[in-house]
Amino acid sequence: MIRQPIITIMGHVDHGKTSILDKINETAIAKSEAGGITQKISSTIIPLETIKKICGKILTINLKIPGLLFIDTPGHAAFNNLRRRGGNLADIAILVIDINEGLKPQTLESIDILKQYKTPFVIVLNKIDLINGYKKQENKFLLENVESQNESVKKSLDEKLYRIVERLFELGFNADRFDRVSDYTKQVALIPCSAKTGDGIAELLMVISGLAQKYLENSLKTEIKGPGKGTILEVKEDKGLGKTMDVIVFDGSIKKNDHIIIGSFSEPIITKVKALFEPEKSRLKSQNEVHASSGIKISALNLDNVIPGMPLRVISDLEKDKEEIRQEVSEVLVDLDDVGLTIKADSLGSLEALIKLLRENGFKIKKADIGDITKKDISEVSAELDPLNKVIIGFNVKSEIARDIRSITSNIIYTIIDELKKWQDGERKKLEAKELEDVTRPCKIKILRDYIFRKSNPAVVGVEVVAGTIRTGSPLFKEGKQLTEVKGIQLEKENISEAKSGKQVAISLPDVTVGRQINEEDVLYSFITEQEFRKLRKLKKFLNSEEIEVLKEIALINRKTNPLWGV
Repeated sequence: MIRQPIITIMGHVDHGKTSILDKINETAIAKSEAGGITQKISSTIIPLETIKKICGKILTINLKIPGLLFIDTPGHAAFNNLRRRGGNLADIAILVIDINEGLKPQTLESIDILKQYKTPFVIVLNKIDLINGYKKQENKFLLENVESQNESVKKSLDEKLYRIVERLFELGFNADRFDRVSDYTKQVALIPCSAKTGDGIAELLMVISGLAQKYLENSLKTEIKGPGKGTILEVKEDKGLGKTMDVIVFDGSIKKNDHIIIGSFSEPIITKVKALFEPEKSRLKSQNEVHASSGIKISALNLDNVIPGMPLRVISDLEKDKEEIRQEVSEVLVDLDDVGLTIKADSLGSLEALIKLLRENGFKIKKADIGDITKKDISEVSAELDPLNKVIIGFNVKSEIARDIRSITSNIIYTIIDELKKWQDGERKKLEAKELEDVTRPCKIKILRDYIFRKSNPAVVGVEVVAGTIRTGSPLFKEGKQLTEVKGIQLEKENISEAKSGKQVAISLPDVTVGRQINEEDVLYSFITEQEFRKLRKLKKFLNSEEIEVLKEIALINRKTNPLWGV
């Protein structure tokens, strides 16, 4: 038997994912007989007869598929939940792009996920009705409608479409408008569409039905009576039923009272199906048996630790099933690092996508888990020794207030990556700047003529700060030899701790005598060790241009007696 292909919808926020799905449903209901559309848990089935009615004369192939199963929770987060061994549960994905806005962060993220799972997809270019001058022609299919527009509208539509084609080419995809695609195995089909007017809906159903039939027929074969296999889409509390699971069944069948096994981060969960439900006219209808492909609600015991995205199957051989479930879960989990980030996500699939992108961006991961960010997570991260790991990453989760550590949460992975990089860069700069606090900064001063206030014990002289900043405690040298250090600084008879470039101040210098070790108009430099020099050279982005020049002068002076100084 050939099952219905499972279709999911992805795309950037506000580009019309939900609107497209709503329009598909609305169009299907309008074209079907009473009861022809089956609203299932988290999904919608559109039967073959309804597809034929919507597509009409543009459907030129004899379809064998029984219909299409659309997942009613659009977006890449739901797509990630729909996972099965060897890839993603979705047979075909629809990527929605606003034709007027083009590719956005979540579009790119969706494309990454599609590449990762090698899922066939088509692209809907939504909101063609917003192109200036576009007019809907009743009872016409998309291409007829486009052809009837005035020249400026047709030109604008083509320009916007090919701008997206060029962007997709940069990402490694050969794409074109669906009627211009010569080979669907090598090109991505673009279908102009309007969720508002319904233009392009028939063409979308035609293209995905044709793709499923031509290229996926073998993978859609299923045994009706075989042990059911599915993926958990949601786990939630239902009034009167307690905790239930919304499940997409992609193979075989599940019956009431079947024993089922569910994937877990620890030991697989084994439980029994108490009840199976499908909604009918906004009410839940109990079923004794369901077959693939289908969206169902399962009521069972011991669901407290069940995680969205985990695999589920009817038990046929307990030990074999356990091993296969463990293997499937292990495909997602990674070997964690001894040090690194703590990350949390709302589902197994989301965690997998987050881990993948963090790894690709060079981040190490110490802990990866499902669920909201808790006080325990915060406490554990607070104890981190590396300041760059005092952060919790959360994808599609809520977070307790963390005072001592940074938490970065979003429902867009790219936003998380960008914020994490920005935060770590800022923290790195703080750490490096702190390292400079213990290092003598480059400084250059000149002893002023006629401003010798005391010759020794300590010598007190007037100086001009030529470059850098002179501070109390700064060691000074002349001609490669350390002479003294700044014991005190006065400006207009007031004691100060430092004086910047351009200032003239009086400084006291112990262990030197004017006329012997130092003289009027002598130039003195801050004394910097070779170790400090190497450190300053690494941290020179924290030095100003004057300090960098002084550092070079200090190196040249020292290399007169030691050519390898500071190298």
